[in-house]
Amino acid sequence: MTPNFDDFDDIPAATVHGAAMPQQEAGYSRLQYLVDNTPAIIYASVPTGDFRMTYVSNNAQHVLGYAPAQMTADPNFWFNHIHPDDTAQIFSSLALLFTEGRRSYEYRFMNSAGNYVWMHDMLRLIRDAQGNPVEVVGSLTDITERKRMEEDLRRTGKEQQILIQKLGQAQQQLLQAEKMASVGQLAAGIAHEINNPVGFVNSNMHSLQSYVSTLFQVIGQYDSCIGELALSEASRKAIAGISRNADLAFIRDDVVDLVKESLDGLNRIKVIVESLTDFSQAGPADWQPDDLHRGIENTLQILGNKIRDKADVIREFGDLPPVQCVISQLNQVWMNLFINAVNAMPDRGVITVSTGMEDRAGAAWAWIRIADTGTGIAPENLSRIFDPFFTTQPVGSGTGLGLSLAYSIISQHNGAIKVDSVPGKGTRFTIFLPVVQGKNPGMAADTAQPQEISAD
Repeated sequence: MTPNFDDFDDIPAATVHGAAMPQQEAGYSRLQYLVDNTPAIIYASVPTGDFRMTYVSNNAQHVLGYAPAQMTADPNFWFNHIHPDDTAQIFSSLALLFTEGRRSYEYRFMNSAGNYVWMHDMLRLIRDAQGNPVEVVGSLTDITERKRMEEDLRRTGKEQQILIQKLGQAQQQLLQAEKMASVGQLAAGIAHEINNPVGFVNSNMHSLQSYVSTLFQVIGQYDSCIGELALSEASRKAIAGISRNADLAFIRDDVVDLVKESLDGLNRIKVIVESLTDFSQAGPADWQPDDLHRGIENTLQILGNKIRDKADVIREFGDLPPVQCVISQLNQVWMNLFINAVNAMPDRGVITVSTGMEDRAGAAWAWIRIADTGTGIAPENLSRIFDPFFTTQPVGSGTGLGLSLAYSIISQHNGAIKVDSVPGKGTRFTIFLPVVQGKNPGMAADTAQPQEISAD
């Protein structure tokens, strides 16, 4: 409906198209001119359920491309042109207009070209002197550009958050790399310092073993010679007493075992030092094929009693070819997963390490599975376990970086890692690694789907 402009009698007379007009008519034309050229579309509608438009300002033509008559002729024009995804939030609260007297909405509205543009809609309820609703007056403003800028800002903010997260991960990886480099230098120093004394002690023990064997041969020959000598009975008894008091028979048997155990201990020290060196070795700049089983065994060797005191380790190794990788980084993954498994078992449990091969889309993949019989992971925490600094351990018992670093390392190897867990029964981590890098782009995420893996 056309608004009543009788209240504008005091507007001065104006000249339109060069002709003087009566004061009231000039005021009306001036107001109509202003309404039709504002950025917002001014409209009026009935305050009933269909909110049929009764008046639309002429600027609807250049804002939305519709003629005002077109918009007022269709009782459902407004509702029919709102984006379906936006109607619910409007209709659910439109009744508040009658209690609050005004409402504002932002929604997408279809223009004459069939495209949705963002509109800001301000509605106000007009009542008569008795308080009865008589009309709804509103203004529609095109805010598409503002929405685009908000989306750009939101996207930029999200990208900045992702960048900050990546920078944080890069910092943690750098710290980890520095730590591993320090461990490598320490291991090299330990290997050098320990291998030297172990080397000459090992050599001496072999010499001692030979000397002891020679001594007992001489003693045996002495015994044979004494038996052939014409000695008095007293002399024979004295010699037998000396042998009995020295317990030569026991020494002869025990010294062999002592020397053997000492050599075994020295060999164990050598293996531990070699394992520590292999575990932390930075290696060459380029990746190279390496033995994953050796890396796993070295990691178990390094952890030593920490695992032996808490769990039995079952190995179910399949046939794995050398996998192109940075073995020191993967050793860090195995260590983090083993430590998590041990921490998840308050009582003694079982850790099962399985390996195997999969051929997917013509590419060879190695899989490594580490399962424990621990307390498991609550379902609500499964989606967060790879987040940096997330931990279910008590305060001060863990940094929450172990699994996030493992995830990052596996991602850098173009692999995938997935977790299955049943609270109260245990957890199983499965890692997939391409045998050759660069031969199977885009396969990592697909490979991580458990229903497609036949390695159970």
